[in-house]
Amino acid sequence: MDFSRYYRNRAQLIYSFDLNIFLCKEHKTELFELEPVFKRLFLEEMSMVAEAVYHAFGAEKMNYELLGNGDTHLHWHLFPRKENDLGEYGNHGKGPVWWYPMEQMYDETNCPSPEELEKMKTALKRELDKRISE
Repeated sequence: MDFSRYYRNRAQLIYSFDLNIFLCKEHKTELFELEPVFKRLFLEEMSMVAEAVYHAFGAEKMNYELLGNGDTHLHWHLFPRKENDLGEYGNHGKGPVWWYPMEQMYDETNCPSPEELEKMKTALKRELDKRISE
């Protein structure tokens, strides 16, 4: 990928959703600070990565966040979502991921085992490779 870097944050592989971080290679704080051609290509790459995440993790819907209050480097949070992934929290199990209690979200028991993580990485790499070769 020419315009971005893609990372998975193991500490937040929780419940039924994952946190996937998509970083811009240029240090900017706002999307509108990117040159128009770079911005278009960056967003196309982000969309391609989101599609790969969607298929690799069996998402029913993707949530996208471009925040930056804590880290001002331009980055997206990509959340693959599934029906009722908040369980007893939210509005009948639906809502933004931050409605899930933080003490549970960051609990080590919500992290995948090394074997599960390897399977997830393999599935995601396969989906990314499909899209990069298109």
